[in-house]
Formats: sequence, C-alpha cells, structure tokens
Amino acid sequence: MTNPLTRRDFLTSASALSAGALLSGAAGAEDSHSAQPNILWLTCEDTGPHLGCYGDRYADSPHIDALAAKGVIYLNAWSNAPVCAPARTTIISGVYPSCTGSEHMRSMTELPSFMKMFPVYLREAGYYCTNNVKEDYNLEKTGQVWDESSNKAHWRNRKPGQPFFAVFNYTTTHESQIRKRPHAAVHDPAKVRVPAYHPDAPEVRQDWAQYYDKITEMDAQVGKALQELEQAGLVEDTIVFFYGDHGPGMPRCKRWPYNSGLRVPMVVYIPPKFQSLRPNDYSVGGRSNRLIGFIDLAPSVLSLTGVKPPDFMQGRAFLGRYIAPAPEYAYGFRGRMDERYDMARSVRNQRYNYIRNYMPHKIYGQFLAYMFETPTTQVWKKLYDEGKLHPPQTYFWETKPPEELYDLQNDRDEVKNLADSAEHYDRLIQLRRELRRFELEIRDVGFLPEDEIHSRSQGATSYEMGHDDKKYPMEKILATAEMASFMKTEAIPDLMKRFHDADSAVRYWAVMGILMRGAAAVDSAKKELRAALADASPSVRIVAAQALGQYSGADDLAKALPGLIELASLDRSSIYVSVAALNAIDDLGEKAASLKDAVAELPRENASINSRMKDYVPRMIERILSRLTE
Repeated sequence: MTNPLTRRDFLTSASALSAGALLSGAAGAEDSHSAQPNILWLTCEDTGPHLGCYGDRYADSPHIDALAAKGVIYLNAWSNAPVCAPARTTIISGVYPSCTGSEHMRSMTELPSFMKMFPVYLREAGYYCTNNVKEDYNLEKTGQVWDESSNKAHWRNRKPGQPFFAVFNYTTTHESQIRKRPHAAVHDPAKVRVPAYHPDAPEVRQDWAQYYDKITEMDAQVGKALQELEQAGLVEDTIVFFYGDHGPGMPRCKRWPYNSGLRVPMVVYIPPKFQSLRPNDYSVGGRSNRLIGFIDLAPSVLSLTGVKPPDFMQGRAFLGRYIAPAPEYAYGFRGRMDERYDMARSVRNQRYNYIRNYMPHKIYGQFLAYMFETPTTQVWKKLYDEGKLHPPQTYFWETKPPEELYDLQNDRDEVKNLADSAEHYDRLIQLRRELRRFELEIRDVGFLPEDEIHSRSQGATSYEMGHDDKKYPMEKILATAEMASFMKTEAIPDLMKRFHDADSAVRYWAVMGILMRGAAAVDSAKKELRAALADASPSVRIVAAQALGQYSGADDLAKALPGLIELASLDRSSIYVSVAALNAIDDLGEKAASLKDAVAELPRENASINSRMKDYVPRMIERILSRLTE
C-alpha cells in the first residue's frame, strides 16, 4: 500500500524545486545573448510517454509538464530502435543502424570516411559540445566528437559567449532501477494500469508503480537542470529538448518494435527570441502529430544552428531553417538483443503499426539473462508455464506470426493482430510494400548473418559493403528471407533450390526457411541439409545442424552436434558465430545433453572481443548448463 506521507513529501519536494526554478530566473545573467541558440538535451532511459503532459493522470512529472506548457510535445515520436545502443547510434549518426551494420545490441562497426557524427558539425560551426555522460554507440568514434564527454561535462566550461550544445542523460528510470528491492512505493500499485499483454500480478503492479516512481525522481533531476539554466540567465537563449531513449524497461516494451517499445516522450521548447526556428505546427503548450524519429534529431539540431544537414543523413529536420516535409511513415528495427538472435522490422503511419517478423519460429520472450532479472518477467513466465494465463497474456511466450498489424487508435496495447483481417488487407499490403521499399532504399544489411556483416566488410565499412551489389546482392537475399519467413509450404521446393546459390546469405535464409517449417520440411530436405553441414559459411552450418538435430533422427543429431560445439568455441570462431552456435545448442534443449561437458569446457573469453560484448558467451554457457543440469 502507498504511504500517504511519503507521497505528499515526495510531491512537496518536487513542487518546491519547481517554484525555486521559477523564482531564480533573474539571477546571474551570463554573457550569452548570441544570435546562435544554445541547445540543451535532457534525456532519460527506458521511458515511454507516461507523463502528466501526455494525459497520464497516474504520473507525477511537474517539471517536464511545465516545460511542455511553454513548449510543444510530439505525440508520435519513435526511437527507431527499442533498446539503447542502436537507438543512440541512430541519433549520433543520423543514419539507420540497419544500413551501417550497427543494429545489433552493443556491436561495433565504422562509419564511412565521408560521414561524421553530428556534434562534429556543430563544433566546426563554433559550438561547445558536451555529453554527460552516456555514449553507448555501436559505431567507432572518429576524430574528436565532443569537447568533453564525462560525468564532469557541462556547458559552463565553454569559452565566454560561446554557444553550446549540451546533453545530460539520466539513468534513474533505467530497467535496472525499476526492479531494485526493497523499494518504498510512492505510486499506489493498486491504481496502476496493467497493459493487456501483462498478467495482473502483484509483482507486475509493483514494477509498473516503481517505474512511475522513478519517472518522478527523474523529473526532479530535469527540474534541477532547468534551474541551472534559469540561474545563469540563459533560458531565453536556449532551445531545450526532453526525451526518453526508447519505451519502458518492462518486458514486451523495451526490445520489441511495437509502439510500446518505440514511442517516447519528446518535448521541445524554443524561446520567443528564436521563433523563426519554430515549425508551423509549433504552438505554446501545443501538440504536434508529426511522425518524428531519432533519425530526425541530428538533421534537426543542425538545422536549428543554421548548418545544412549533409545529404547522407536519412532523417528529416522538423525544426530550424531547413525543415523538411513531414513523412508519411516512421520505421523501427530489432536485431540481436544481447545474447539472443532475432530479426524484425516495423513501419507505422498515423494510425497503424506493421511488424514483419523474419524469424517467426522464435518465441518473443527468448531467455535473456538481463531481462529475466525483472520480477515481471519471472512471474509472467511462471504463470505461463503453469497454464494460468489466457490470450493475449500468453502470446509473449509463443512463436510469432510472420506479420502483425495493429490499429493504434483502437488498440493501444497492440494485442489484436489484424494481419489476417480481410477488412484491413489493403492497409496490410500498403505497409508491407512500404517496408520493402524502405529496406531496399537504405540497403538494410541486417539480412546478413551478423558474422557476415563483418566478414564481407573487410577493406571497407559495412555501409559501403551494403551499397556494393557485388558484395551484397540485396534483392535476391531479401527475396529469399521473405520466402523463408512467410512460412508457406509451397515455397519448400524453391527454398531447396537456393541451397546451391553462390551467395552464402541466400543459402542461409534457404536453410532457415526449412528450419522454420519444422519436421515435415526437414524430412523432405534431409539430403540437402546433410550437405549443408559442410557449407563454407559457418552461419549456414549452424542452421543446418539445428534443423537436423531438432527434427531428424539420432544419426543426424550425432552428425550435427560436433559441428555446433566446434563453432561455439571462441578459440575457433568469431564472437558472432560462437553466440549463434550457442543459441542453436540451447534451442536443442535436452537433445544436446551429450554436449554438457564440452559446453562447460568452452572458453568464455577472447582478447579480440570488444569489451561491450564480453558477457554474451558466458551467459549462454551458463544458460545451457543450467538447463541441462535441470
């Protein structure tokens, strides 16, 4: 139960801070009355639009609400990726990570030499650029991106009169914080709204209520940052953004390309002094329906400072001198999440969200060690295993349909899939075609196994490789991925023909298509799958071994397992191949029992592995050993 005194003290403290910020506006005016605006970004983690200014009556967010009251809120802002590293990679580059090879969680690739991270352009224009403190990019930094990026970075450290671009990121709302126990509830768990996809269990209510508590704590931090600006006399010289880095840190929100995982709060305040930089849909205290994404932030900030966005940037400026027409669509993507492989893409318009699952044979809720630390995840899976749930609460633990279509206007939780609705067929086809057009336009390299994103890019960047049709014949790879993942039985003969294609990614998707269809398909393609165990591509060998091991007899299992354990070893394979092989072994479950001792002896580290990925192989090994011990 909520402690009323705790809640009152909590809100009184927040109100006092807000009042203090308003009263301090006359204090200490600094020397910045520049023709160029300062820009302040206040960002938080794992936060959807669960704020008072967005109409959420359960939320307590007075400082952000006050900022919104004098600025504008964007009702349809998407993070493009539903997890932090690829989302931030989208922001810093102005390019979709799915075409720079950086879509996978905490992977690492490079930008081509003609691209720069956007703060570089601001620094070249005379701005002092600071980041406090998180970067978490999936792209190598080239040259000096920030004047300072540390927990001491602050706009105060600039030269007198120098305009600034400053980022302050608050981790208070991160996934890891909503599950910390013990926690004294401020928001009453009994009053929280439980989404239709979650079970109504005490643990779920507590996690959601704690999420709201953390939002209020973060709101106070935003208030302090705004107070600093007021005390410095810089309010009327500074454009302020507030936004979250993706949806809430709850399972089925964070990491999934639904609206619940991609929609973020976005509040922008442009002072009257710079009203010429306001777009037509800007009104004080107003709301904009424009579709915007993180892909649009880099060109928008450049536009606000008078710098024309470079042609390579794929977003559209929605503020400043170079405002572009509003898009009809916004796009999302999901690749590997920590130690688990999956692939999905999404596209939305003003009303509908379409999701294309390219690996529909995998369940939504694959075991992610980090995600399973959340009490909601644990109780949700337990209730499912006990048979105590009913749709739509069961869906998360089951395999996916190839396509999903949701009416965001009438189905806020996206639990009524309209993909098979005759009434919505035209809308489905429209969004399916638009997604395909977009994938081809940006040259989405996510259709390559992750290992091949890197191996095919030798001597160039992943972006450049992706734009070279000789290295990446995307049309036929995409066509095979579509054929494989639509799951139609009549496609089996065509898929088997593609086992012999010269391109390994075509072969990969062809074999994947057989695995997806299960026992009957594997039985019809045994000869070809056995031959694929010797394929030149380790990614093809892994999928062929899993297909035979999972759906064929003991003889084929005996042939498949040695190849998987060999490929799982970091002494012989890249981190990407190792993780993929361990995923396959784990998927085989007790059929891989004979590998238990060999898995236990696998190396858990390799000096060549980027430190951001060092936990993935150990996590998979522990998971497999735990299951086989059970």
